[in-house]
Amino acid sequence: MKSTVARIKTALVLIVLMAVSVLPIPVTSTIGLLIVIFRPNWFKRLVDTIYADK
Repeated sequence: MKSTVARIKTALVLIVLMAVSVLPIPVTSTIGLLIVIFRPNWFKRLVDTIYADK
């Protein structure tokens, strides 16, 4: 439940940041927003691989 609330808050912050810069739509923020909302399996595996040594 807490992770869902955190993801929603982060998504709202990214939406606000994207709204500030009207056009063109920033690509990095849009990709970040999609990752925060949907958190695909490939992203989780990538993060697990990066931090596996630590």
